[in-house]
Amino acid sequence: MCNQKSIPHKFIFLLLLITPILAEWNTRDYIRREHSLTKPYQGSGMSVPYWDFLGSTIVTTNYVRLTPDLQSKAGAIWNTAPCHTRNWELQVQFKVHGRGKDLFGDGFAIWYVRDRMQSGPVFGSKDYYQGLAIIFDTYSNHNGAHNHQHPYISAMINNGTLHYDHDRDGTHTQIAGCEAKFRNYNHDTHISIMYKDDTLIVSTDLEGKNAWKECLRVEKVLLPTGYYYGASATTGDLSDNHDIIAIKMYELDLLETQNKDEDRSHIIPSAASFEAPRERIEDEKPSMSGIKTFLWMMCIAIIVIVLVVMGIMWYQKRQENSRKRLY
Repeated sequence: MCNQKSIPHKFIFLLLLITPILAEWNTRDYIRREHSLTKPYQGSGMSVPYWDFLGSTIVTTNYVRLTPDLQSKAGAIWNTAPCHTRNWELQVQFKVHGRGKDLFGDGFAIWYVRDRMQSGPVFGSKDYYQGLAIIFDTYSNHNGAHNHQHPYISAMINNGTLHYDHDRDGTHTQIAGCEAKFRNYNHDTHISIMYKDDTLIVSTDLEGKNAWKECLRVEKVLLPTGYYYGASATTGDLSDNHDIIAIKMYELDLLETQNKDEDRSHIIPSAASFEAPRERIEDEKPSMSGIKTFLWMMCIAIIVIVLVVMGIMWYQKRQENSRKRLY
């Protein structure tokens, strides 16, 4: 006869054994392979299934490097399949590292946009795009007024008419952002970009704690279906290695309030909290210090005195020549 007291222990043991399997099965059930990039990267030959590459991008066994730690490089990776999912989450494992201690740059961006494989000035991709950009800006050119330090993560929604202003670090067109020190870590760094029920939530795991920390949350964001995921990076006079290690896209369930038959392919990207770009105002020139003002006035006084003396000398010489003619 079985010991009745041992049954609960056996049940608990069996439950603990099955739970991880169910959890793993549940994750795989929602992951979309056609929008994901995981090791091993190579398919047949040098191609990677569902992904195309641009510029300086190279593929190794451990990472996809968008740019090396060299000046004036640009690279990108683009998904070949459009996303027709309404609610989704994109989890990206990345690494930004380089030799620079105080100066480094320029940064990289993760995209959900209409036009793929378009090189350009916005961290390696095109300006005036349509869609969403999550920008990882590592270099501050200290132009314009902003109240944050770098590195900095920001979100920008573009309907195709907006210009990303590097001279102002994009602060005039961002919808939200947060400071995030993501450079030169020895452990893995991750970002989660979730779009659900017209709400954009960006979270990070930069400290290796396996826990998400919310960076920004913006409601009433409209993004169409049928756009493409991508990542791009650029370097200028300053540089960094910009590596993508993994991209995982999860399809999220529709809410009961959402109409599953609604056609969202023609939506124009927008955000209710978006502020129209402010008029560009050049930085005010610093006022002269008291010493500089004094020196400037003294120079003017010396010039005036010299002119007066030369005038007197010229007048006296003229008078002397006039007297000589009389005699």
